Amino acid sequence: MDFSTRFARRFVRPTGSLELMEDLGGARPGTLMLGGGNPARIPQVEAVYARRLGEIAADAGQFGRFAAAYAAPGGDLGFRATVAAALADRCGWPLTARNVALTGGSQAAFFTLFNLLAGEGDGVRSRILLPLAPEYIGYADVGLSDDLLVSRPAAIEELPDGMFKYRLRLETLAAVPDVAAICVSRPTNPSGNVLSLAELRALDAIARRRGVPLVVDAAYGLPFPGIQFTDGGVLWNENVVLCLSLSKLGLPATRTGIVIAAEPVIEAITAFNATAALAPASTGPLIVEPLLASGELDVLCREVIRPYYEARSRQAVAWLREACRDLPLRIHVPEGAFFLWLWFPGLPVPSQELYRRLKARGVLVLSGHHFFAGLEEPWPHRHECLRINCSQAPEQVLAGIRLIAEEVGRAYAE
Repeated sequence: MDFSTRFARRFVRPTGSLELMEDLGGARPGTLMLGGGNPARIPQVEAVYARRLGEIAADAGQFGRFAAAYAAPGGDLGFRATVAAALADRCGWPLTARNVALTGGSQAAFFTLFNLLAGEGDGVRSRILLPLAPEYIGYADVGLSDDLLVSRPAAIEELPDGMFKYRLRLETLAAVPDVAAICVSRPTNPSGNVLSLAELRALDAIARRRGVPLVVDAAYGLPFPGIQFTDGGVLWNENVVLCLSLSKLGLPATRTGIVIAAEPVIEAITAFNATAALAPASTGPLIVEPLLASGELDVLCREVIRPYYEARSRQAVAWLREACRDLPLRIHVPEGAFFLWLWFPGLPVPSQELYRRLKARGVLVLSGHHFFAGLEEPWPHRHECLRINCSQAPEQVLAGIRLIAEEVGRAYAE
């Protein structure tokens, strides 16, 4: 069949997201899964969700909302009201259910938001500005046109003990033309970088001066799931579009994205949902709603989820230092999420070739070049980095790290 429309050419081509998800879903038994973004299966967390499923199954009213009825096009009304009330109580934000919309996962949220805010319109083309490249792989290909994104490279601060940190360069942002919105992930996927609250406010001020919104992707961060090891501040106002997710709480299969925004943004997402999908699913919202309302979810995030990932991150850093002690490895300071971002300065082969070699040996990682969408100038750094997921079974992570060290060593020896 000939898929020759502009839409088809755009969305059926090979992309980083397609490569990631095919690796994740089609891996052979025994593959060391250090590449995808699948959260860990934490028994204490899954026990809570299993309990909730039992409660839903035993209650005809809950089961009806869970599986037997369409939600509103903006998502389950009860859950949206609970999200608004919980965030108003915990963060002091003036929210109602009219400030909350659900989508079929965060990726669907960014497809909708980016194309609502930017692109071609009335003879004018506008773009989404990513001020801190590298940035999330999933942003790269959601635009209806190739040039929806423009990014600026981060500054690199080298630190002791083989660590480094990306720094925001605010002075580079003012001259970027045709900006319809600014978007950052916090913690940043892939690097685990956490922008400070002061930096978020500075970006919001720049956005306001330009008359555009600031989109903050907090899929790994605050208010939940809270996989953030530094700077506990959160920001929302009517110029901020805050995007949350149930995936990193351990519920990726429910495909539930949450958008917190001013009412006109929510109304636009609601209208798009109705046209594209009728309504988002209610399965995840029904599992989580009473946990969020009672505060049980806060305790789970604070006492189980965050410490779990922080411990895994520290352990993986120690293993990397040992395995790569004779290599010029630099590790981005892990400030959140559950990835480690590895930089091999002067890597003799492109990171995509290193990805292929590792895949042939049964280790899935992600090549760093996927995370620099919208970058207008050449930067060798983009081909010297890998992202690894350190949240999986410790023995798999350790085995994968050792194989990464072997292959990188071979590349430097060539």
